[in-house]
Amino acid sequence: MTIPRLVLTLGALALATACRKETADAFGNFEATEVTVAAEASGRVLRLEASEGTRLESMAEVGVVDTTALVLQRGELVARREAARAHTREVDANAAALETQRAIAERELERTRRLLTAQAATAQQGDRAERDVRVLRDQLQGAQATRTTIGREVAAIDAQLATLDDRLRRSRIVAPASGTVLAQYVEPGEFVQIGTPLFKMASLDTLVLRAYLSGAQLAQVALGQVLTVRVDAGGDSLRTVQGRVTWISPTAEFTPTPIQTREERTVQVYAVKLAVPNVDGRLRIGMPAEVTLASSNPASK
Repeated sequence: MTIPRLVLTLGALALATACRKETADAFGNFEATEVTVAAEASGRVLRLEASEGTRLESMAEVGVVDTTALVLQRGELVARREAARAHTREVDANAAALETQRAIAERELERTRRLLTAQAATAQQGDRAERDVRVLRDQLQGAQATRTTIGREVAAIDAQLATLDDRLRRSRIVAPASGTVLAQYVEPGEFVQIGTPLFKMASLDTLVLRAYLSGAQLAQVALGQVLTVRVDAGGDSLRTVQGRVTWISPTAEFTPTPIQTREERTVQVYAVKLAVPNVDGRLRIGMPAEVTLASSNPASK
């Protein structure tokens, strides 16, 4: 390449770079809300389908922690509950029979008292009739107490079953929301404790661009405003996308380390967030971008 041509090429590059700097009002990086899914039960991971890059739907089951011991314990509790309920039915049947006998004994007592008044029965017959009534009443009270005790036992078993069902539910590993797996920390076969991180995910359908504006630039920005965002498209070219302002920091801060220069270390700026649709999936977390404050649409849209 000749010297004049080289000079022209360098001049063009310098001019293009200067134009890019002049048209960019703010700079920032893309981020997303990352969620780390942790184990909610202790045990061996039997299955985990959350490899990096996997697209997960909200509440989709992607794995399970071993629940063999819990299932066996639940079966034992169910058997105990059924036995208690069977005992309750026996007590109820016995109480019904006792109630019938009590009614007959009370009628017999009334007849005996009338006979005693007419001096047609002995005192021994009267004592025996009163004793039969008292015994049956005591037996009925005992049956009712037994039924109450069994009812409490059944309620306690139901509470234990509810606890076990909750633990079984927590043994299922589910995606809390729709998104893409960014990292998997555990492999099937590993033993985990409650709280052990299993995988990290984030929704990449719309990324958030956090950019920084000076105080003078804030007057040009409003919530809901649509701004032009440019990202690298390879070489020296830029690709244009649109972002809607969703948040403006109420307080100033010093220029963040990732984008500051030596001269900007004491400059205070305001952070803003723009929601940028990631339609083609080419936007990435951490990717730099620049913002032009000229709106592409009115803020009211």
